[in-house]
Amino acid sequence: MKIKIYILLLAPFILMSCGVNDPYHHNYDNQPPSPPTGLIVYNGDNTAEITWNQNPEGDVEGYNIYYSDSYSGKYEYIGSSSNEYFLDRDAANGNKYYYAVTAYDYNGNESDLSYDAVYSAPRPEGFNEAIFDTLLSPNNSGFSFTNYNVVPYYDNSTDFFVDYYNGKYYLDVYDDTEIQDMGTTQNIYDIPFAPASGWSPSGSEAVVIGHTYVIRTFDKHYAKVRVAGISGNRVIFDWAFQLIKGEPMMKANKNLAARGPLTRSRR
Repeated sequence: MKIKIYILLLAPFILMSCGVNDPYHHNYDNQPPSPPTGLIVYNGDNTAEITWNQNPEGDVEGYNIYYSDSYSGKYEYIGSSSNEYFLDRDAANGNKYYYAVTAYDYNGNESDLSYDAVYSAPRPEGFNEAIFDTLLSPNNSGFSFTNYNVVPYYDNSTDFFVDYYNGKYYLDVYDDTEIQDMGTTQNIYDIPFAPASGWSPSGSEAVVIGHTYVIRTFDKHYAKVRVAGISGNRVIFDWAFQLIKGEPMMKANKNLAARGPLTRSRR
């Protein structure tokens, strides 16, 4: 009986020596969060907007954003965010940027780079431009994406112009340029990619307010024009022009492919 009592009295000291009741004993978390998913990148004018899904882990403190010139290249840190949104104000028109996002927790553990293959191709845009029909005002009836301004319809830099006949306005292009009516849109940011086919055989499309028209220029650049209204003898429109030759992306690039991180690294 004395032996049993001795063992019972000794047990608390054994537990204390193991640190169970030690106020300085903590279970340190060294497990990083999972890589973020669902990245979407929206083109802007010298900007790129990046969104992604909220991470499922409850201890995520924020996200780090990286970019590279290629999907499999080295990624450079450009900023962080406490939520699932980041605006890259240093994205320059005419360049292509691949983006990746990591999540980090309160203990500083950072996830791998996100796997989504997403990129932006920022491009210039303009709003509330107006051109007249060729008969009424020939010197103000064309538009040049190269110069971002109104030009005569017969100017060598003209990419499209306005004609008026049979009681309707038309957007016209020359034989070396293509045009296609993409239908009703809410704004110039609709229409994510230029079409690969379906161009107008006549090189002319009737003007409909609220419709967006995609144009492939003679030197293989893509643009889009949204008719905002018709006022008097003027066709009012918004536009966006892709500076990268042959690049069909007009708006967003979401999850083109879910690739592995084997050749991707941060710097």
